[in-house]
Amino acid sequence: MSSLTFALAILGGLVLAAFIAWNTWMLRRNAPRQPSKESNAWPAQEDEDPDVDEPIDPPPAAGAGATLSGTPDLAGERCEPLLDSDIPVPGPSASPVTGSGARGGLDALIDVIVPIALDLPVSGDAVLSALPATRRAGSKPVMIEGLSRRDEPGQSQPQWEPPAAGQRYYALQAGMQLVNRAGALNEIEYSEFVVKVNAFADALGGTPEFPEMLDQVARARELDQFAGAHDAQLSFVLRARHAAWSPGYVQQAAARLGFTPGVIPGRLVLPAVRAGFPPILVLAFDTQAALADDPAQFAIRELTISLDVPQVERGERPFERMREIAAALAHEMDGAITDSDGQPLREDTIEIIGADLEQLYDTLEARDLAAGTPLARRLFS
Repeated sequence: MSSLTFALAILGGLVLAAFIAWNTWMLRRNAPRQPSKESNAWPAQEDEDPDVDEPIDPPPAAGAGATLSGTPDLAGERCEPLLDSDIPVPGPSASPVTGSGARGGLDALIDVIVPIALDLPVSGDAVLSALPATRRAGSKPVMIEGLSRRDEPGQSQPQWEPPAAGQRYYALQAGMQLVNRAGALNEIEYSEFVVKVNAFADALGGTPEFPEMLDQVARARELDQFAGAHDAQLSFVLRARHAAWSPGYVQQAAARLGFTPGVIPGRLVLPAVRAGFPPILVLAFDTQAALADDPAQFAIRELTISLDVPQVERGERPFERMREIAAALAHEMDGAITDSDGQPLREDTIEIIGADLEQLYDTLEARDLAAGTPLARRLFS
């Protein structure tokens, strides 16, 4: 073999080895990041070693991005609560009443209320058996409440409550929500409500007294305009700068900041302090990644952290915590925080959004619909 041939063979081998090494490096570089094996993705909630899985210390807030939708100007087991409007909300007897927005039962502020007079008291069992098969008229929830004792001198004011077996009720009332995120009450929904309440009252020998339909529809439209102008849902989008993330890696990083699995695959929640309340924040990524046969090989390049403003109490500091968590995850996961269009937002823009939120909180409180109260959660649902 000539020296030239030998040199070319060596050069070819070196080029092939370099290509293989480069290809291997690129595969490792672009492979989804995996969770560390030293700790579980979901650390135990009790009896934890404080030295294990310490929360990530967020770096100083840098440029962050958010999208604000819906506003033109602008624990028992810890799990994600299920918000079903057909499930009766606990009445005032379940918790102290601290204002018109504090109770979870019917309220004239957001409901059509129909008194049902009774000739004789009825049992709770009879009321329960006569309830409509579906407590909804169109897209609007329907609720029934009973008065379990008479308004007599020397007694505390009687309270309306959801019907319960073993009780006796001296009066009943039916209600339907005027507005939710599906829109304002309309004439067709009101007519369906009338049919349901009439059938319910007839079964118990009661007489309903309906308010004028056009007046209630007009009320609903006015409230819907207010709700539409003051409904805010914020989101940060965290995008991978270089290597993508595996679902396990995202879950582990989120768990260190207090997130727990939601009821939907690819959805993690930061639970509220009080059990049964909506989550403070929701972290979501591609559902297919969570359902993949081999999630470790599924590449996630972006995730969303969102806040449903009217659903979370102001005292939880949800926006501040959202910013801190987004910054911490971006630092830990080598991500960039952007808006939904992929454009990073400057810190001063985020400050403006925060100031707008404070004004929104003030406006909702002035309307007796403070964020996080049962009334606000029902209205903005």
